[in-house]
Amino acid sequence: TTTTQHYEKQRQSSSATLTMEDTANANANANANANGNNGNNGNDHQAGMTQIIAHNAPDEETEDGRISNREAAVKIRDAWIYKQIRARQDEFTNYKSNRLFFGTFNVNAKGKEESLEEWLCTHEWGSDGKFAPDIVAVGFQEIVDLNAVNVAVDNKSQQRASHWLERIKSTLNSRRVNPDQDVSRSYIPLTSKHLVGLFLVVFIKTPHRTRTKYVHTNTVGVGVMGMMGNKGGVSIRFQFYDSTICVVCTHLAAHRENVAGRNADYANVFSKTTFDIGDEAVKEVIRSGSLSQWASGSSSVGISDHDLVFWLGDLNYRVDECIPTERVMDLSNANDLSELIANDQLNAERGAGRCFKGFSEGPIDFKPTYKYQPGTHHYEQRADKKLRAPAWCDRILWMSQDPNHISQVNYKRAENPNISDHKAVMSTFAGTIKDVIQARREAVYEEVMKLLDKYENQTLPSVGLDTVLLDYGMVRYDQSITLPIRVANTGKVVAQFRLVPKLDEVTLCKPWMRVTPTYGMLVPGDSEAVINFTIHIDNATAHALNTGREVLDDVLILRLENGRDYYITITGRYARSCFGMTVDELVVYAEPIRNIPLDPIQRAEHLRSGSGGVDKDASSALCVPKELWRIIDAIYEKGLHERDLFTTAGLATDVSDIRECLDTGAPFGDFNVHSMTEVMISFLSNLASPIVPALLFPSLEIDAQNIQSMSRKFLEELPPIHYNVFVYLVSFFREALLYKDSNLLSAAKLARICTNCMVLGVGAGAGSLEETASSITRRAGMQLIMLHFLETSSI
Repeated sequence: TTTTQHYEKQRQSSSATLTMEDTANANANANANANGNNGNNGNDHQAGMTQIIAHNAPDEETEDGRISNREAAVKIRDAWIYKQIRARQDEFTNYKSNRLFFGTFNVNAKGKEESLEEWLCTHEWGSDGKFAPDIVAVGFQEIVDLNAVNVAVDNKSQQRASHWLERIKSTLNSRRVNPDQDVSRSYIPLTSKHLVGLFLVVFIKTPHRTRTKYVHTNTVGVGVMGMMGNKGGVSIRFQFYDSTICVVCTHLAAHRENVAGRNADYANVFSKTTFDIGDEAVKEVIRSGSLSQWASGSSSVGISDHDLVFWLGDLNYRVDECIPTERVMDLSNANDLSELIANDQLNAERGAGRCFKGFSEGPIDFKPTYKYQPGTHHYEQRADKKLRAPAWCDRILWMSQDPNHISQVNYKRAENPNISDHKAVMSTFAGTIKDVIQARREAVYEEVMKLLDKYENQTLPSVGLDTVLLDYGMVRYDQSITLPIRVANTGKVVAQFRLVPKLDEVTLCKPWMRVTPTYGMLVPGDSEAVINFTIHIDNATAHALNTGREVLDDVLILRLENGRDYYITITGRYARSCFGMTVDELVVYAEPIRNIPLDPIQRAEHLRSGSGGVDKDASSALCVPKELWRIIDAIYEKGLHERDLFTTAGLATDVSDIRECLDTGAPFGDFNVHSMTEVMISFLSNLASPIVPALLFPSLEIDAQNIQSMSRKFLEELPPIHYNVFVYLVSFFREALLYKDSNLLSAAKLARICTNCMVLGVGAGAGSLEETASSITRRAGMQLIMLHFLETSSI
């Protein structure tokens, strides 16, 4: 794992937000003065964002008093990378000039079929639509009456939204705009969104559709109870070529005096509008130098996380109440606007930094757009109507991460349609859109990461391992093999290492592996540390290997604190053994068990080919495992008169060699008879299933009256192969008792040995049996049955 990959993991696991100073600088430079000219808006936008890091993880204090926060450190690192990419974006970006059109109209729930061309198709488009914009975004307010029923049920909005979408589509694709009906100049709807009376739709020219992606929508209700849709916002975001664009359409709180309510509505829509665009989209815009919140660590972005943001709608800001309604009316009718603009609430609130921070608005040189007598071009002054002060309720604002990438061509209102008490407003922009050259972008990104890696690696711990592959070769039953790995500190700082479990696991390694030590620390100049990795094949492992449930392969993770992970591969091959198998399986094979493949598929092919030594004549099949027969036959030859037979331990080297002879079919050497008996007892004790299943333990207390019947019942219930082995062993032990004067055996002693190896072998799970009075009594009863068979002359 390189430092770069480590960073990618860290970024994906973060969950807090980093606001970039680049965005703050861009926003602070945005035009926001009262009349819309270039200049400062009276609010130091960057000063309001002094806390650039937000993190969920608490600070950590080390023993020496140092305080750190890994999450915050990752975010600061991410910010640096983002700044480098952004500073060099011209190296991998072509810039395209495009036109964008935005319109807003509060239709006052009217739907009269009136031409929209004067509003949507301005003269800047040209007589034949030659200069028609590439993107058209139109927002409506009050497409339905904002009565209680519509707000609660929202059952007419879809119908009205579809109506207006079709009206716009037919207007944009009319012969006025596209006389030759050229497909390359036609418009298609990208997407739309509605919320009760709000409706927003975005159209693009057809050729741009293949370069437009990551389209998402959102709605935020801030009306009744702070959540209903009579007031609120709808928004659409998308990636156009390699620039990200967000369009927001809102209808804010009404009434001239309710300035605070409008500010609150704006703040709610701004903070609650988020788009879950997905990890791939986030990575793409980040690496293109577009996203202002590099270290968000999430797939969601907000309004300000876009290259271009356009905010339009009935914002409902009025002319301040310091000017009487009648004077506002007179000045509006006279088109004397300077005093009204100077007292416009939106300009005042923006100048004070209470709303629309970082947004710009063009110069307003048109009369207030509200409130008109519907169907006329006169402000509402009828005697039976309440006199309301005209106001610029309908506005279009914008924000850009790079102010040089957007300029407003015009900002005006349309006299028609005049169906509403509002006039429609529109604005055209000349935008600079990014078109990233992928190969160049990747080259710049790699350069930045290599530079960062160079400096970071100097402060990171580093160790060298003499190997990361441990091949144990052939491993035999009950064998332990240890291989070392030497760890040296090759860096300039302290190196702490430890073995860690794999993902979703709790143990460091598989049960057949033991590692010592599992952790350590090396200071620069220390001698190498040695980690020992030991394989041991016990009975449980042998059984798992024989049945194909386990293989001698594993990967261990050695983690360097504050550094990389090292993956240590463990591999070995199990030398198949009769130990840990069942007698039912052993009798199947006439050839040595070592020759039988462990892999089930290979084993099946081996047997099918006839090379497995399996006698297809069931009548000629082995009655008892050949391994048991060989060891008993060898003990016979050595002599049953040996003193302390079955109770004296054999020689360790002999025991290992005898096991190997049994597994490979090799002839026995001149082995000690005690070694032979030890192997025999070990073989029986370590069968995967004991000769006498635990279910056959006597359930009644054994006495002289029932011993005969219980013994007979016991024999009848033994499985066939187990029966053969049992009879064979009892006959052998009876033979051994004939030499009891010299070998010092007794029936009672052999009964205990039989019980231990045939009844309570390791494979029976004796160690896990519940030690209750009942279980002790049943085992004692089993020993009495064994004694009975050894002392009787027949079975």
